[in-house]
Amino acid sequence: MQAVTKNVLSSQDYDAFRHFLEEASGIVLGDNKHYLVTSRLNRLTEEFRFESLGALLEALRQGRDRKLQERVVDAMTTNETSWFRDTYPYEMLKNSILPELARRKVNPLRIWSAASSTGQEAYSISMVIHEFQQANPGALPGRVEIVGTDISASVVAQARQGRYDDLSMARGLTPERKSRFFTDNGDGSWSVKPEIKARTRFTELNLLKSYALLGRFDIIFCRNVLIYFSSELKTDILDRMAQVLNPGGYLFLGGSETPSGYSRAYEMVRFPEGVVYRKKDNGR
Repeated sequence: MQAVTKNVLSSQDYDAFRHFLEEASGIVLGDNKHYLVTSRLNRLTEEFRFESLGALLEALRQGRDRKLQERVVDAMTTNETSWFRDTYPYEMLKNSILPELARRKVNPLRIWSAASSTGQEAYSISMVIHEFQQANPGALPGRVEIVGTDISASVVAQARQGRYDDLSMARGLTPERKSRFFTDNGDGSWSVKPEIKARTRFTELNLLKSYALLGRFDIIFCRNVLIYFSSELKTDILDRMAQVLNPGGYLFLGGSETPSGYSRAYEMVRFPEGVVYRKKDNGR
């Protein structure tokens, strides 16, 4: 096998790659990501045994190798995540939204963690559900299901496993929650306990594709995801999420994200813990 030739993308190749990535995943790359793209693609030239970066790009253009396409999208996805990220959405869920849904006797209660990465968000939601049920026995009368989706097959597989190393466990977990909701495997890894895992399921999903097979939801977490999409795709995603939200359902976005200017299906709701968006009565 010849040594892989590592080089920097030309402007023309970079523009072509940006077009491929947006078509495949909706992710929009800025003009200043040459180094990031080159670094990650050069690693894939070695993994797939291409002689050069140019050969890999040519294979992408031909579009015959689905596994290569999936791995490229996977490599360009940041998968930045932590337990109870930013804290306030989970406090809002526990203190304001779950009590409301309990009063409405929602059954079953279904929550979607879009772009769930390696599962920390979905499992954090499950822990909050568990804590709420412990503090309010019988308040949620029926089944609770949390669906985690991600475009990356590798991170979905990790999420399903529910097994995390010490470094991952150190990001956002209190010692109390760590001991209460995880089992120490004795090898530097921890596993989510069955009662937390039982509410969750994970599946691959490209947010550009149909959501119909997921069913309908009462709450959607789509945090720190829209920032990677064009204005047109933000509108498309937000409108289609409204279609699978039940009347009065809630949408959690990242701190710098808003549906304003992109979709009219939502209204802003302020709770003591922060801001969330609710599907309007006339939302599609």
